Amino acid sequence: MQVSVQTTSELGRKLTVEVPEELIQEKVAARLKSVARDARIDGFRPGKAPQAVVVKRFGARVREEVMSDMVYSSFQEALKGQQLRPAGMPRITPKSTAEGQGLAYDAEFEVYPEVNLAPLENLAVKNPVSEIADKDLDAMVQRLREQRKTWQVTDRAAQQGDRVTLNFEGSEGGVNFTNGVTENFVAVLGSKQLLGDFEKQLEGKSAGDHLEFDMTFPADYGHAPLAGKTAQFRVDLLKVEESRLPEVDAEFAKAYGIENGDIEAFRRDVRENMEREMERVIQGRQRNSVMDALYNANPILLPEALVADEIEQMMAPYRQSAQQRQQPFDEEGMRPRLEQSARRRVALGLILGEVIKRNELRVDSARVRALVESIGHSYQQPEAAIQWYYAKPERLREVEHRVLEDQAVELVMSKAKVTPENIPFDELMKVNASEHAAV
Repeated sequence: MQVSVQTTSELGRKLTVEVPEELIQEKVAARLKSVARDARIDGFRPGKAPQAVVVKRFGARVREEVMSDMVYSSFQEALKGQQLRPAGMPRITPKSTAEGQGLAYDAEFEVYPEVNLAPLENLAVKNPVSEIADKDLDAMVQRLREQRKTWQVTDRAAQQGDRVTLNFEGSEGGVNFTNGVTENFVAVLGSKQLLGDFEKQLEGKSAGDHLEFDMTFPADYGHAPLAGKTAQFRVDLLKVEESRLPEVDAEFAKAYGIENGDIEAFRRDVRENMEREMERVIQGRQRNSVMDALYNANPILLPEALVADEIEQMMAPYRQSAQQRQQPFDEEGMRPRLEQSARRRVALGLILGEVIKRNELRVDSARVRALVESIGHSYQQPEAAIQWYYAKPERLREVEHRVLEDQAVELVMSKAKVTPENIPFDELMKVNASEHAAV
């Protein structure tokens, strides 16, 4: 077999592979003998047909199979011989496949870039530091009260925070777009269930009021036929309810798992949960800081094949969501929006891989088990969930990858120039919530 390699770009390579006809004939002959042993040909007992008949009947198919196999095996052998590591599938262009001419083809692909890793000691990383103050605990207890609030009918006019029940219908250009009258629609004023201009019409009104008004939809309204249009609404306000918050007493504590109803025990339990969540957020911010430092310190040329694959993976949930909602999905419009994030992900994957390789990190099986158990405890049957992960290696591989990345992050934190960053608890959690909302 003859192999030549050509550099087509910084990461682009073209292999030209030639396999002699003699080797192909040898493989074809061996496979035809195997076929002949089991072939059923009219007029002959199994395995007794003359070779010429077998060749006439199966020769073309067998050669095609052999050629396909030879492309794969010769390509792998050529890669090994040339010490090339392809990033993505090659583009194969046949040059000769006819009988008597042997096999010749070009294989074009990209290779993985060399990662010249910057010294970890030169990286600047921020380490978030926070603590839970009494006011933070009080705010959390207040949120828990909000979760268990009840509603009571009131005769006063509606205001922000009230729950309203209404019938309404809307039309634009004389065409009703609410399928007649929408009945018993419930919304909380200020919760953004309704457009702001619609809510303003309800504030200061009481149960029993009938309203008629015009409202212009925002230019970027999600339903295109109504975007920027002025519509006419007819609304009957049926009911106004105000919220009632429960007292923080023994019954309230019992509702959150404190069987003896002790308020101090309840507050300690809430604080412990807050501390666990704070630690999770801090670890996430540490990770982001490490990733930013690695990414900025290690500019890297990326194989376009890997970027394209990453974009496809990122698009998959959007595509699936659109299919479930039976809505069109603009793939071409989505790709440019995902490209920058995809490039960052690919780059960080290569950089982290180099950190792991150079420092000879090995996945900590005890940490894998701990993470699987942590995931399992979020299910109703924890043991079943844990067994599911360990039943097949491919299921566990994602957890192992996550643990190995965590180990790499910890390694960077131990070597880099780390600067503490004091962040008030409420700000820490607020930033975390906004970051999740932006994803």
